[in-house]
Amino acid sequence: MAMSILTHVLASLFGMGSWVTICGVWVELPLIVPHVPEGWYLPSYLSVIVQIANIGPLFITLMHRFRPGTLNETAVIYFIVGFGILASFFLAFFWSETVAVRGVECSLPLLLLIFFISIVDCTSSVTFLPFMAQLKAEYLMTYYIGEGLSGLVPALMAMVQGVGVMECVNASQILRSNETHLNESEKDANYLVPHYQPANFSVEAYFFFLTAMMVVCLVAFLLLNYHPAVAREHSNNTNGNGDHTSLRKNKRSEQKPMMRSQKIIEKPRSTFGTGRYTWIQVVYIYIILAWVNALTNTGLPSVQSYACLPYGDQAYHWSATMANVANPIACFITMFYTQRSLVLMGVLTSIGSLIGVFIMSMAVLSPCPLLVNETSGAIIIVLAWFFFIFILSYVKVIVAVILRDEGHSALVWCGAVVQLGSMLGAVTMFPLVNVFEFFTSGDPCNTNCQ
Repeated sequence: MAMSILTHVLASLFGMGSWVTICGVWVELPLIVPHVPEGWYLPSYLSVIVQIANIGPLFITLMHRFRPGTLNETAVIYFIVGFGILASFFLAFFWSETVAVRGVECSLPLLLLIFFISIVDCTSSVTFLPFMAQLKAEYLMTYYIGEGLSGLVPALMAMVQGVGVMECVNASQILRSNETHLNESEKDANYLVPHYQPANFSVEAYFFFLTAMMVVCLVAFLLLNYHPAVAREHSNNTNGNGDHTSLRKNKRSEQKPMMRSQKIIEKPRSTFGTGRYTWIQVVYIYIILAWVNALTNTGLPSVQSYACLPYGDQAYHWSATMANVANPIACFITMFYTQRSLVLMGVLTSIGSLIGVFIMSMAVLSPCPLLVNETSGAIIIVLAWFFFIFILSYVKVIVAVILRDEGHSALVWCGAVVQLGSMLGAVTMFPLVNVFEFFTSGDPCNTNCQ
């Protein structure tokens, strides 16, 4: 029992390193933005950089498809985690440095380092999951709990730091504190604006914390590879002894291409994984996976401020925090109630998507969404975010459990589709938010909506 608990803890800590750095940068933006020349355009640059970083998982996926067995998966994980540690460490020193490019100041060191940690986090989708296939199925759920914590832990640390703590003050107070000479209209400014409080500790200290989280991930991965207690938890082992027949079977399955020629599509069962599912079911599973990740990873988060800020700063921060709490809770439930039903997957995806439509509608109506000046409105938007992430996170784990049973190659493609869905969400929302300005900024000090 103690051995099993140790493996669960290590799997969770390993999963926590998958997205901790880029999630950490996102929640720290309110403190970074005032010190960089890009200002609040930085989040849109960050979205593009993360999508460009998908060259990492694209390379890994292509290698598994055309040169199966060439890449040493363990060595790749060691490299990207070590690279993530270095990039996070250097962020603490260079995040506020600027460089003149054609006479214009820009945060080139910050953008480059964010690109590096984005490659690390994106590539984890196609390396960490397949590695977890070596362990028994229950540890995949624990890994997903850790992946959920990779968003929650930085958010909690940012709350301790005091990121985004603000009060609504009269605009004339801010103008008087910043300017010596004011005209009559500025002296009489009588509208409220947000005034953010100083943080409890520095941005540098926060990035050192992210570095420590990546070090913990590396140590957990080392123990997952070399601790004798973990060796007994491998799915290919029975009572600690290696089942070489099963090992050879898995190796052949891993090297088998996932996609065959068009001639085989006529068969009632596909050549995908164990052949348990037809090609229509395989496509259905991956479409669901891409859709869910497009919504949860990039689509709805890109309009979260528009949907939540009109209800107040507290509503915005609680919605972000509860969304990060919902993910590990959903993953924890799957440890006791695991489903592989394709029908249930579709029903839950539909319910989660409908909640997403509600959230998107509130973003479109910003800065005057429904119940904007009511406490009930703030409660509803926070609950909407919680159940949106909770339901679709459960769907993600259903898909992961199904694909885990289908073998190593299926999990590699799982990570690739996760990144593809995230990219499609970002590509769709970026022009709507930044180019066509389809959404109107939410105001946490909203006094104009009746």
